[in-house]
Amino acid sequence: MTTLLIATRNAHKVGEIQAILGANYRCLTLKEFYGAPGVVEDADTFAGNATKKAVELARWLSNMSIDMPHSTRFVLADDSGLEVDALNGAPGVHSARFAALDKSENSPDADNNAKLLRLLKEVPLEQRTARFRCVIALAEINLLSANIRPQLFDGACEGRIQLAASGQGGFGYDPLFVPDGFTQSFAELGEDIKNKLSHRAQALAKLKVYLSMLPI
Repeated sequence: MTTLLIATRNAHKVGEIQAILGANYRCLTLKEFYGAPGVVEDADTFAGNATKKAVELARWLSNMSIDMPHSTRFVLADDSGLEVDALNGAPGVHSARFAALDKSENSPDADNNAKLLRLLKEVPLEQRTARFRCVIALAEINLLSANIRPQLFDGACEGRIQLAASGQGGFGYDPLFVPDGFTQSFAELGEDIKNKLSHRAQALAKLKVYLSMLPI
């Protein structure tokens, strides 16, 4: 079984990643690694933020003076968000803190959704095209080398932003996002469907292919 440290404390995200990867992978979180450093996501691209998190955490684990817990071999870091065409790609890398861009911490989902609807108030439905985008960085924990070069995997899910939120499932912008080919939001479609369509699912599918070709 491959063990991955997922570079997040977001239980929703970890649960989604574990469900997509399946039982052959064990997903741990930062909560299980005492003293793990916080990484400031200040890059201007998803790839930049994912790479920074993966490299810094893999380097930290490589330098630990104690045995690594759980025989963890990789750090998996992702950065993802919503790109709305009518807003020139916003909120983009600022998706999690869209309602409070002047602060470093994330904003509540309800506040982010409310801001998005407010900015799109005068935009007709046919012009509300958008996509969820994800970039995953996979860094191997190498005790013998400080030169860590992560592998990158990306995915995107096209859709549109509806006029009002619907559904109780999912998280983030899921109640507002309707993927192409559907009439229900991600929050209504449920995890089984979302985990086949989503931007993160597409990136993780590429990652699984890569991991399957590595020697055990």
